[in-house]
Amino acid sequence: MNEILNLVLSLVAGFLFGAIFFGGLWWTVQRGLSSGRPAFWFFGSLFIRIIIVIAGFYFVSNGHWERLLTCLFGFFVMRHIVVRLTRLLEENPNQLTKEASNAT
Repeated sequence: MNEILNLVLSLVAGFLFGAIFFGGLWWTVQRGLSSGRPAFWFFGSLFIRIIIVIAGFYFVSNGHWERLLTCLFGFFVMRHIVVRLTRLLEENPNQLTKEASNAT
């Protein structure tokens, strides 16, 4: 039972790392393209995002390949979610606020 809990927590951590990495990438592209120094934004963001994700994978896995694999799965699932959300934002910036107001 304890190992199942560890795998679920690894999956949640993978979701978090994916949101940080790919959400940070989207944010960087938005800021970097309008900046006077885009190389600073892109390289700085890449460096910070990679350090966070690799350190997170290292600590979450704790030497267990099952946890690492589960964390990677969550990371790539979140990639698809962030890509879908950013496409929605690009197509219609007010779409997410309309959906959120309909949910309440």
